Amino acid sequence: MPEPIPSATVITLRETPEGIEILMLRKNSKIAYGGAWVFPGGKIDSGDFPNAIQTSDAESLFTAARNAAVREAKEEASISIDGDSMHFLSHWTTPIIRPRRFSTWFFVAKTDNDEVTIDGGEIHDYAWRSPKDMLQAHRDGEVELMPPTFISLTQLLEYRCYSSLLNTLIKQEPFYFSPRLIQHEGGVCHLYGGDAGFEDENIDAIGKRHRLWTNKNGGWVYERN
Repeated sequence: MPEPIPSATVITLRETPEGIEILMLRKNSKIAYGGAWVFPGGKIDSGDFPNAIQTSDAESLFTAARNAAVREAKEEASISIDGDSMHFLSHWTTPIIRPRRFSTWFFVAKTDNDEVTIDGGEIHDYAWRSPKDMLQAHRDGEVELMPPTFISLTQLLEYRCYSSLLNTLIKQEPFYFSPRLIQHEGGVCHLYGGDAGFEDENIDAIGKRHRLWTNKNGGWVYERN
């Protein structure tokens, strides 16, 4: 089983009269997750650690993840973000069945500098879009999203401004996602901690739901109660 690669990403948002918009980047189709629309992010480098000393210490690793998110936003989109203003939203670990795995910190940050520049190499396109608009584009087959991106956008749907989102982030604990994937007739069910079927990998278990249905015919559904 490959060890997850420490990584970080930042959900960069701006405020508009119509509500918040998220910076989305489209990956080069020839690299990992190619063609998918993602948030700025990538692997944690040794230079991202405090004093450039790489360690597995939890506090140092978290600081490195935050620094990596800031660096990647600058490298991929020429967006400057204040690392101290970022807020930890969630952490995702790629399922063990995948050949290449990542351990990724997801941060949220507001920017007043929304001028984006991409190099056309790793990133081939960009857009500022509301969570609702991006999820609708996914339903319509216009864009490709990965499950962590889909769920993160879903989590932001209810917020019209950054201050209301910030109030929520301050109060809540970040969630750690370690998906367990179950094949079924309609596609794949991604089970997350807190789901009644998570421990036994049983999608028919009665009880609480925390799962994502990625159906073959589209129409992904995220359930959490």
